Amino acid sequence: MKNSLLIFLLLSISMMGQDSNKKNTSNTETITLGGGCYWCIEAIFENLDGVKTVVSGFSGGTTVNPSYDEVCTGKTGHAEVVQITFDKSKTDLDEILKVFFTVHDPTTLNRQGADVGTQYRSVIFYKNDEQRKTATDIINDLNKNKVYNNPIVTKVEPLKKFYKAENYHQDYYEYNKNKPYCRLVIQPKLEKFEKVFKDRLKKK
Repeated sequence: MKNSLLIFLLLSISMMGQDSNKKNTSNTETITLGGGCYWCIEAIFENLDGVKTVVSGFSGGTTVNPSYDEVCTGKTGHAEVVQITFDKSKTDLDEILKVFFTVHDPTTLNRQGADVGTQYRSVIFYKNDEQRKTATDIINDLNKNKVYNNPIVTKVEPLKKFYKAENYHQDYYEYNKNKPYCRLVIQPKLEKFEKVFKDRLKKK
């Protein structure tokens, strides 16, 4: 990502966060995102101020109530996703998606790093036209400004069904920080997020 455009993107995020804190509403919204292994995305969004819950699961396939092992074969058509519910008085969909596009590579088809397969595709599952438009506008702006060296391959699709993953996948990073995958893959992504969005982290 080019430095000048990255700075512009982050400045817009910072300004959005300040504006959102002035809102008086306290209603919530839910969006479903796939950006590679859901353990990574879950760990990041659980630390963003305004996010109420993050649930790991599967969407976009044909198998009813698939298991993790079935999804890993790549034959069910599902993507690993997280379903994020957020407080619109503290954040909004624009910020959620900007975080999403910052913490994963949306230009690699069906892969994130060493995780390869359609289950690791970059995808946004929208619930309504407003979510679809917001997602499409952000993707168009990022492509227009050539923020990435390659075109974004993130799909924007209607949410048909979300299946929650097995319990041991929920809060995976929190309970498995010392495992190699957590230390070598998730931790660097989390550190990048904490550095870039330091003013938008939940207070602990």
